[in-house]
Amino acid sequence: MSLHPDLTGRVALVTGASRGIGKAIALVLAEAGAAVVVNYHSRTTQAQAVVDAIRGSGGRAIACAADVADSGAVAAMVRQVEAEFGPIDVLVNNAGIGIARGLDDLSEADFDRTIAVNLKSAFLCTQAVLPGMRARRWGRIVNITSGAARGSGIVGVHYNASKAGMEGLTRGYSTRVAKEGITVNAVAPSLIETDMIGDNRQERAARVPLGRLGTPEEVAQATLMVISNAYMTGQTIQVNGGMHFI
Repeated sequence: MSLHPDLTGRVALVTGASRGIGKAIALVLAEAGAAVVVNYHSRTTQAQAVVDAIRGSGGRAIACAADVADSGAVAAMVRQVEAEFGPIDVLVNNAGIGIARGLDDLSEADFDRTIAVNLKSAFLCTQAVLPGMRARRWGRIVNITSGAARGSGIVGVHYNASKAGMEGLTRGYSTRVAKEGITVNAVAPSLIETDMIGDNRQERAARVPLGRLGTPEEVAQATLMVISNAYMTGQTIQVNGGMHFI
């Protein structure tokens, strides 16, 4: 058995892939041979740059604009992907927002939007690709959650709830499709060097036992690992520099 995953002939959809962790995942999946769909909401130039990087290295990729919190947009995106590349084999639910709010500042609109983008989108995209995966009896789904799913985090309770919900989706789906050749796992990064980390980076890095922030590429490496492991399902892999062990 090869320890180097070969996704040649597979089609991978990565939501929120125009930058940060999503971009790193899209690039590593392309390196493994997958045809990659770079989903984005509004950053057209950045998404196209990811596509250009993949194509420049000999890979196959397209950019696909869609609000993954909208069921109609998700359905249209899946139809576009199937017309261009064929059925989706790998889904990485990475799209997310982190609206930093304290208890006294958090509004109902903030809460609803966070749940829609971070959690509902994972449900919609998973439901959209599952019929094809079940028909082919092969599929890989990875939900990018956060250490905030099990800890206090730095964004707010709305963000905690959305990421904890993604872990619940992971476990729930995994048990229901395991016998159909589909694995569903989660990768939970904490304090990664992305735009979402905000200011005070040195202070936050000091909280990490390894003494630094993580990189998007390290999260992508963990994502590729769970995609390539056919015996792992229903798990949440922590990528946090030793901050916690749950």
